[in-house]
Amino acid sequence: MDIWNGFVEALKGLLEQSGFLALSWQNYVMMAIACFLMYLAIKKQYEPLLLLPIAFGMLLVNLYPDIMGAPNINLVEIASADDPAAKGHVIREIGEKIYYEDPTYGGLLYYLYQGVKLGIYPPLIFLGIGCMTDFGPLIANPKSFILGAAAQIGIFITFIGAIFLGFTPAQSGAIGIIGGADGPTAIYVTSKLAPELLGPIAVAAYSYMALVPIIQPPIMKLLTTKKERSVVMAQLRPVSKLEKIMFPVIVVIICAIALPSAAPLVGMLMLGNIFKESGVVERISKTAQNELMNIITIFLGVTVGATATGTVFLTPKTLGIIALGLFAFCMGTAFGVLFGKLMYKFSGGKVNPLIGSAGVSAVPMAARVANKVGQEENPGNFLLMHAMGPNVAGVIGSAVAAGVLMSILG
Repeated sequence: MDIWNGFVEALKGLLEQSGFLALSWQNYVMMAIACFLMYLAIKKQYEPLLLLPIAFGMLLVNLYPDIMGAPNINLVEIASADDPAAKGHVIREIGEKIYYEDPTYGGLLYYLYQGVKLGIYPPLIFLGIGCMTDFGPLIANPKSFILGAAAQIGIFITFIGAIFLGFTPAQSGAIGIIGGADGPTAIYVTSKLAPELLGPIAVAAYSYMALVPIIQPPIMKLLTTKKERSVVMAQLRPVSKLEKIMFPVIVVIICAIALPSAAPLVGMLMLGNIFKESGVVERISKTAQNELMNIITIFLGVTVGATATGTVFLTPKTLGIIALGLFAFCMGTAFGVLFGKLMYKFSGGKVNPLIGSAGVSAVPMAARVANKVGQEENPGNFLLMHAMGPNVAGVIGSAVAAGVLMSILG
C-alpha cells in the first residue's frame, strides 16, 4: 500500500509540474490556430517567411507562457550596505531600512520583443525592403502614385469606423493601419499609439498579407468587367540610373520635411534603395537584404506571434479588431481598383484597373495577384511590372499614412 501511495503521489507531482493543469481552453484554441497558420505557410506557401515564425511563436507562448515573462525585481532587506549578500547588487534605502535588488530574469522572447516594443525592428525591415525594391516602374509611370494613395483610403475609413465602435482614437488609428497590408508599418504604429493591441493587430496584418491571393481576387472581379480585366498595357519606358538614384533622395527630403513622423520608416526604406541603386556598396546592400533581413524577420515574427496568448487574444474586443482589419484591407483593395477604373476611363481604356489592387503594400504578392487575375482573362497579358508601380507606391503610401496618424494621435 505504501508503494502504491508513493507511486500515486509521484504521478500527482509530475502532473502538477506539467503544463496540462496550467493551460486554459483558450491556450488550446490558440494552439489549433497556430497549427492552421503553419499549415498555410508550409502547405499553401502563403508568405511562409512571415507566417511560419509568427505561428510558431504563437504555439510556444500558449504552451509555455513564461517564455514571454517580464523580469521582476525582489527587494531583500539587509542590516547594512556592507552585507556580503548584497555584493554586486543595487542598494536601495527606503525609510530607515536597507534593501538590495534581487532581479529575476525574463523569458527568452521577452528580451527579443524589446526590438518590437521600442520600434527598432520595423525600420530595419524597411531597410531590407528598400534594398530589394525597384522603383523603376513607379518612376516610369508616376500616375501609379495615385493608385498607391487611393489604396490607403481604407485605413482612414476603418479609423472612423473603429471610433464609432468604441475604440479610442489612438487604438482606432492602430487598427486602421492594418488596411495598408504592411506588417512592419502596422507594428511600428501600434507600438507608438496602442501597444496593448500589438498582438492582435500584428497577427491580423501579417495574416491578411499572407492571404492576399485569397482575399483580393473576388473583390477585383466584382468591381471590374471582363473587358477591363483584359486590357493589355503598353510597355513602360526605360528608367535611367540617375533617375533611380535621385528618386530616394527626393522622396526622403519631401517626406521628412512634410511629415517628420514618417521619417524613420521612409528614411530607412530610401536608404536601402540608394544602397541598391548606387552600385558602390554591393556588400552592404546584400547584407541588408539577406542576413540582416532574415535575422530581423525571425525575431519579429516569433516575438509578434508570442504576444497572441489565448487569454488576451480570444476576447470580443480582439475578434472585433480582426474583423475591422479585414474590412480595412478589403476597402484598401476596393478603392485601389475603383481608382484604377477611373484611370481606365480617363486614359481611353489604356489602363487595366486590376493594377489598382496592388496599391496595398503587400510587396510583391499583390502585384503578382493582379498579374495572375489579368492572365486568367487574357493569357497574353503581362501586368506584373505595371502593377509593381502602385505596389511600391503603396509601401510609401502606408508609411506616409502612418506618419499622418502618429502626428495627429501620437
